[in-house]
Amino acid sequence: MIKPIVRDAFFLNQRSEEATKVDLPIAQDLEDTLKANREHCVGMAANMIGYRKNIIIVATGLADIIMINPKITAKVDPYETEEGCLSLPGTRKTTRYNKITVKYQDKKFEEHTQDFSGYIAQIIQHECDHLEGILI
Repeated sequence: MIKPIVRDAFFLNQRSEEATKVDLPIAQDLEDTLKANREHCVGMAANMIGYRKNIIIVATGLADIIMINPKITAKVDPYETEEGCLSLPGTRKTTRYNKITVKYQDKKFEEHTQDFSGYIAQIIQHECDHLEGILI
């Protein structure tokens, strides 16, 4: 289901909780909502659509990746950048890392550890910040 985008900073500043199999419908809502906002958005966290659960979606260009309970376990090569967010107007400066390693579960709750770099790594870092209640 396509959900409205949350713009309430108080809600967005709260940390999300671990997701379980009961929360799997949120992944579908993220997929539907990203698809509806694709022209303005390349990733979303569950709190952006009203759920305080550790689930993100990232558009890679080839496919969208759902990450459940993602954890960035390694960061290499910091750089300064400026980012926008569908939940907030304008852009803000931030530090990101060019290469990251992420441990996460897929929609079958199978664990994966994967390396990402460049723009995809930046999107993942932005969405993981959302899960921690950090607004960029």
